[in-house]
Formats: sequence, structure tokens, C-alpha cells
Amino acid sequence: MLDFSWIERNFSVIVELTQEHLLLSFVPLLIGLAIAIPLGVACVRWAWLNPIVLIGSSAFFAIPSLALFVFMLPLTGLSRLTALVPLSIYAVSLLVRNVADGIRSTDDSVRQAAKAMGYGPMHRLFAVELPIATPLILGGLRVATVANIGMVSVVSVIGLSSLGDLFVDGTQRFFVTPIIVGIVLTLVLAAISDLVLVAIQRILTPWSTQRSN
Repeated sequence: MLDFSWIERNFSVIVELTQEHLLLSFVPLLIGLAIAIPLGVACVRWAWLNPIVLIGSSAFFAIPSLALFVFMLPLTGLSRLTALVPLSIYAVSLLVRNVADGIRSTDDSVRQAAKAMGYGPMHRLFAVELPIATPLILGGLRVATVANIGMVSVVSVIGLSSLGDLFVDGTQRFFVTPIIVGIVLTLVLAAISDLVLVAIQRILTPWSTQRSN
């Protein structure tokens, strides 16, 4: 049974943990996107780089998150960087493949048409290739967002604040209420974030919505 009086007494703490959880979830996504887009473009432009980047990103994603957090501790201490750096690496690992695949999905005839219209490489990238790649990029971003929101809870094990504090507190005291609150809030954050990204995708790619209709 839920102890609603505990929730009421600790409401301000729960709000603070939720805010910290959101910060640690979304800042790495922005950093990861900023790195993954140029890296994905580079993979398409220079084919030899593609297998190196993809193998490297897969290898990094295979490392348990707790191991990376612990590895960062001697370097950054109990600061947000201890979580932000590994989570940004995970975000890049998930996004770079989608960016590269999305740019490759641009038909050669479309590239040739843009070139014939006088588009240079950078103009073609931003005006043609990236817009066409947007659905794939946002698809990867949705996966990375849900993954990050889940992984952020692990940082509580090493002493950083997140909704994972509720899991640790509930487990240590054999008290189910904070555990349930933590699970529900994590699921709600993931669901709302995914819905927001779906809405953004529909706004940025109205042609894909019309095609499906």
C-alpha cells in the first residue's frame, strides 16, 4: 500500500529529485546530438571512418553504465560531470548510426538535382540531406531519451541525486512507497518525453505524416 502521507511530507524532495533527473537526462542528449550529427556526416563523407565509428560506438554502449560512472569518479568527483560524460557517450553511440543511415537514405537523384540548382555541399547538407534524415535521427533520439531516463537512476548508487534516490531509500528501509513513486515518475517522464519528440517529428516532417495518411 502507498503511504500518501509520506508523499505529502516529501513532496518538495521528490520535485527536486525529478528536476535533477531531467537535467541529467536531457543535457547529455543535447551534447550527444551535437556530436553525433557531424560525426554521422563524417561517416558518410569518408567511408573508411564509418566502421571505426560504428564499432567504437557499439563497444562503448556495451560497457555497463555503473562501471563508467565509477571510472569517472576519480576524475570528476561527485559532480554532475561524473554522470554527464558517460551518458553523453551513450547518447552518441545510439544516435550516430541513425544520423549516418538517415543521410545515406537521401536518393542520389535528389542530390544531383540539388547540385544542378547550385547547392554546395554544406547548403545541400542542411537544406536537403538533414531534413530527409530527420525522421531517422528523431527515431534514434527517442530511443536514446528513454534509455537515458532509465540509466540516470543508476547514478544514485554512487551518491549523485536522481529519482534513483527513491529506489535506494526504499530498498534500504524495506519501504515500498518511494520505490513505487520512483518507478511511476520515471515511466511518466519517459512517456511524456517520447510524446513530445513524436510531436516535434510531426512538426518538422509534415510530409511523412501526409504520406502515412
